Amino acid sequence: MNRLPVAERREQLIEAALTVASRDGIDAATVRAVAAQAGVSLGVVHYCFQDKAELMRAMAHAITGQNAASGLTDLPEDADAGTVIEVVLGGLWEGISAHRGAQLLSYELTTSSLRHGDLAQVAKEQYTGSWAAAEQALELIERTAGITWALPRTELARVVVALVDGYTLAWLVDGDDAAAREGLHGFGGYLASLTRPAPAAVPVHPAAPADVPAPGAALDPAAVTAADA
Repeated sequence: MNRLPVAERREQLIEAALTVASRDGIDAATVRAVAAQAGVSLGVVHYCFQDKAELMRAMAHAITGQNAASGLTDLPEDADAGTVIEVVLGGLWEGISAHRGAQLLSYELTTSSLRHGDLAQVAKEQYTGSWAAAEQALELIERTAGITWALPRTELARVVVALVDGYTLAWLVDGDDAAAREGLHGFGGYLASLTRPAPAAVPVHPAAPADVPAPGAALDPAAVTAADA
């Protein structure tokens, strides 16, 4: 067995766990099954992860990160807010629809962790990560399109996650990709309605030195006389 740095080994085991769980379900992703999928001993898994809960958290973070990374590159410059929002939502959906097994697994992780008190933190971290990723995307849209939001980003991030979650779950049920895209398109229009032009930056002029009159200021005759003496 090749010796890998712990960080690389963890990534390998997370990928193996995602493969097993996406294919056979979350209950099938035992430590033994993950070790077999990765071609390592049980001891290696236990060395890299304290317990199954830690491995599940790592799996959830990997899925959230995979979704968050989609649609946030190559954004159009000098485009209006509606166009930028459409690009972000379109890229997000491309990432989701390309990994059906991972999306199903994400919901399995949530419900499974909520049923087991010792794993409850997994679901909390899933949504904390999703809200943070949505907030980052909203901030990026602000900077790219030169806008501000009519609602606080933290509040709007929860709306984004809730709606994308809903369309993703419906798509997992009915497989209607067109309906999901159309729904997200409508949601993009709603988000665009919540944008406002960013306030223009106020130019800051350096203060004039105390002994140099500002342009147009009245001169003190006494000071002029003293200077000419």
